[in-house]
Formats: sequence, C-alpha cells, structure tokens
Amino acid sequence: MKNKKYPYYTDLEEISDLKDLILTKAADFPEKIAFVYPCETGEMRKTFSDLKEDVNAFGTWLYSNKIKDRHVAVIGKNSYEWLVAFLACVNGGNVAVAIDKGLPSEEINTLVEHGDCDYALVTDQFVEKVTTKKVKKVIDLGTFDTILYEGRKLLRAKNNEFLKYQIDPDKTAAILFTSGTSGKSKGVELTNHNIAFELNRTCMLYKPEGNVLAVLPFHHAFGLIVGIFMPLNYGKSIYINKSPKYVKKNLQDFKPQTIFLVPLFVEFFHKQIWAEIEKKGKTTQIKGLMTTTDLLLKTGVDVRKKTYTAIHKVFGGELDYIICGGAALDPMYVKEFRTWGIEILNGYGTTECSPCTAVNRPFHHKDGSVGQMVPGLEVKVSEEGEILFKGDLVMKGYYKDPESTAAAITDGWYHTGDLGYVDEDGFIILTGRKKNLIILSNGENLSPEELEGNLARDPQVREVLVYEEDGKIVAEIYPEEDYFDNYDYFNELKEKINNKRPMYKRIAVIKLRKEEFIKNASMKIVRYLNIPSAQKNDQ
Repeated sequence: MKNKKYPYYTDLEEISDLKDLILTKAADFPEKIAFVYPCETGEMRKTFSDLKEDVNAFGTWLYSNKIKDRHVAVIGKNSYEWLVAFLACVNGGNVAVAIDKGLPSEEINTLVEHGDCDYALVTDQFVEKVTTKKVKKVIDLGTFDTILYEGRKLLRAKNNEFLKYQIDPDKTAAILFTSGTSGKSKGVELTNHNIAFELNRTCMLYKPEGNVLAVLPFHHAFGLIVGIFMPLNYGKSIYINKSPKYVKKNLQDFKPQTIFLVPLFVEFFHKQIWAEIEKKGKTTQIKGLMTTTDLLLKTGVDVRKKTYTAIHKVFGGELDYIICGGAALDPMYVKEFRTWGIEILNGYGTTECSPCTAVNRPFHHKDGSVGQMVPGLEVKVSEEGEILFKGDLVMKGYYKDPESTAAAITDGWYHTGDLGYVDEDGFIILTGRKKNLIILSNGENLSPEELEGNLARDPQVREVLVYEEDGKIVAEIYPEEDYFDNYDYFNELKEKINNKRPMYKRIAVIKLRKEEFIKNASMKIVRYLNIPSAQKNDQ
C-alpha cells in the first residue's frame, strides 16, 4: 500500500470506561489468551475471561476489606498482578496512584503521601520501600492467589457490591506522576472518560494484527494505556516482559508483531545490529545491499524480510511495527529499520493528554514528524511556537496543585512546553522544548535537541547533553567505553558537525563522562539534574 492518507480503523465499538473494556472483551474473546507472563513454574497464560474474573475477585476482596472510595498506591514490577490490582481499584471507584518502583524509598513515600494514599498494593521486595505511617496498610501482592481465592468465595456467596458499582466517567480514576526532565514530578489526574476517549480514538489510527510484547513500565502512561489497554481493546495477546534484560529472549519466545518502545531501546537494538555486522566484516556489503533493496521497494518489489532474515531473527521473526514514543527519535533510525523491513511509527504524547496525541500510521507516515493527531483532538501553535492541545484527552488537572494546573491549561488548551508546527499535510513536527531553549548573546535561540540529535548519530556516542556554560555551547558526551578519554575523536566529530552549521549554532566545548546521565522513567535525560548548577536555576 502506498504512503498516503487512508480511512481510520472503525471496526471497534466504543468503550465507555475501563470496566466496560474488561467486560466487553471477556464477552467477545472469552477463551482467547489475553496475557502470557513468566512465573516460577514457567509461563502462565490468562484468557480474557480469566482477566475479568480475576479483576472482579480482587475488587470484591478490596470492598470486603473496606477499601472503597480510597486512594490506593500501586507499586512494583511489571506483572499480571500489578495490572489486576490497578484495574480492580479503578473499576470499583478507588483512585489508583501508580508510582515508579525504581525511585528511592524517600521519594516513593513522598509521592504516596502527596497522593493521599490510604493503602498500598506492592509487589516483591518493594514492600519494604513503603514506610510512611500515613498508609493504613501495605498489601503484599505476593499474596495475590490468596486474595483471589477469598474474593471468589465472596462472589459465590452473592457479594455483588463491586460488580454493581457504576463508573462515574468524570471522577478521577488514576493519578500518574509525570517523569519530568526539568523539575519535580506532578500527579496527573486522569478520568475514565479521558482514558476511554484515548483508547477509542487511538485505536482508529493503529490496529495490531498479531501478538504484542509489553516492555515499558506500567506506572508510565505510555506503557500502560497505549502499550497494554490499546492491544487489549483489539483483543490481542500480550506478553508481559519481566525485566529489560529478558527482552531479547522474550522476542525469540513470543515472536510479537508489535512492540511499544522508547528511543533508548531503538537506539540500543540499532547499535547492536550494526556492531554484529561490523564484527562479521560485512558493513560495506550490507550498506550496498540496503541501497539496492530500497530501490527495489520503490518499484514495488519487497525482498526485505528475505534479505535481512538475520536481523528479523533478532526480533523473533514476526515483528512488523515498533511504536515509539516518550522522547525524540532521529529519523535515521526510522529509515534504516524500514530498509530492514520493520516500520517504526513515531508518536507523540504527554501524561497530561492520556497520553497519546499523535502518531504516524502504517501507511501514512512522514519521517521527522511525530505523526497526525488523534481524531477529535484540536491543536494550535502559540505565537511563541508552542504546541497546544484541546479535547477530551486533556487531564482533569494536577492533584493538589491548582497553580500548576492553571499554568498548564488555559481556556481548555493544554500547553505542552514543546516547540514545533503542523505542516501542510497535517503532520506535527517538533523542534525542541520551550524550557530548554538556549538564548545566545546575539539574541538567537538554539534548541539543544538539534545538536544532540546530530551527535547521537555517531556510533561512539551513547548519550549526549548540550547546554550553555559561561557563554559557550557545551556538548557533554557519555561515550562507548573504549572512547572514555578519546578527546581527539570527539573534537574531530565536533568539527565535522560544526562545519555544516552557522557560527552561532556551533559547539565550543566537548566534555566526556564515564557514567550515564540520570534519566527518568521514560528513559529521557533529566536535564536539571545533569547540567552544571549555574544552569539549574534557569530550568
């Protein structure tokens, strides 16, 4: 199919809330596998009917323990238990407060308290991290089977209070904390209406045709709402990745057709593929082959899967699409993966917008863009060049933070903080972050992301951050290990990049570091924690 505009997918009935999602899919696909996940005895499989029954049993148990109309923290590793706990909270009128398990204990307790959590549902060793006295009870999800057993007993005894609960679409369903790159986390209040609208409209843009591998953290809006609930809405089977270190094995075992990733994963796979090619001494051969297969594709001859079998085996052999979001992605990766026969659909979103606002489509995409808007969402660009959105995706507000809410939403328009524009074909192009702009002494503005993208293409650059220090543009690089002290190499790279740029946009100083930059849950570098102290006050 040619790359051009085509109709939205409209084969799904709209859901009204997450309870409706679970009930509808259990009715449509009762015996189909919803989740596959690793456990001590091998792999556990749960059907859509199992999912409904488990959520209802867990929710009934919550009600029996007087956990009703409460704020409940959900903390832990990606797991089936985590998802059931979250859904049981939301579908019974509790507010699920999802918190990153990887945060220091002190910060976890701060967020638990900020979210006014009366209870905490926690997996594994993370139970020990919740120490605040404001929580009435920390419930270890290691007792998951016991909870379900007791919940089913109550259901058999006709305890139907949870089943009869009617969802209020405009009541806060969940609080998800932003993983900001320039300040403290804020609690985003999302309603069932926000989430249902997101699922109904996002499913019009993309339709998975096979299995899905879930890698991204569930406490993150992209990983949970787009990476889990959207495939569920299409009745697809999802493999829950236990840990990033098992991703390669999961790809081989589950053979997904779709995987949702952030750029860090894409860049990692890309470097690994080229490192293996170089190791075999086939770099020149493969580059020539890529030119040939690209030319053949333009004539309608697609030999990519056959030609790049070894690359496809890395991903299990069935992967067609990578949905990428959470941070900027260099178009170079999109083009090279496409040459190999895997389409990266770059998207754009923010927790405050439930989260997806735009995405490239399988047969209507533009490299360098973040795609076209979710149907029913409005967009405009401010005089300062900032992207603004308005619609049913926009959050209720920041929890207990009216000042930040008022600053973020004006007359219904959510201010993203991202700079960009909408082109003549309706694609959104991002150019940088408003807060990250470097104002030079000559009055010119520089988006550091532009330079970071140029540097990140080099195979010896793992991570890079560009900022101003003492009136000079500095590029701080975390390189591959063999290049930790190789200033000659990176000064040559600097000159190569500078030669293509105007004087005011040139890098003056290269700094090398031997440790990764501090990153948030989306694997984006946290600027205010990494740049020199003199710059932090400006963020």
